[in-house]
Amino acid sequence: MRARDIMTQAVLTVPSGTSADEAWQLMRTHRIHHLLVGGTARPMGIVSERDLGGRSGASVRRGCTVDDLMTRGVVSVAEDETIRKVANVMRGRSIGCVLVSQRRKIVGIITVSDLLELLGRGGEHPARTISRPPLHHRVPHRKQTRTTGVW
Repeated sequence: MRARDIMTQAVLTVPSGTSADEAWQLMRTHRIHHLLVGGTARPMGIVSERDLGGRSGASVRRGCTVDDLMTRGVVSVAEDETIRKVANVMRGRSIGCVLVSQRRKIVGIITVSDLLELLGRGGEHPARTISRPPLHHRVPHRKQTRTTGVW
């Protein structure tokens, strides 16, 4: 399974300089946890619900813009990357989402929620199991020879 198969194609963006309260309201309205700052052609960063302080983060958001609170290191993967590689990138960097790109343009986003949904569904393509025939008899590992003859 590839990144293009589970990504969310509608990536919501906010322009640079947007107030943190506006970004928070947009996230609550659309019931999402990550917003892309900038555009899909040239992203500047990602702002998450945690960056904005969560539900009780009004004091964190007061007087701030998304530029002040966003994470600047945007991690992206190619759309034909395997899900295993995507999960390992997210786990290795301890991040909650990666952007999916196609020829340097952002076409989607994969979050931890997307991976958990895939895991809950059981996946479209179950792993193949290889059945091996059982061993019926045991054979010695060394060849046992008798010493006969004269040296």
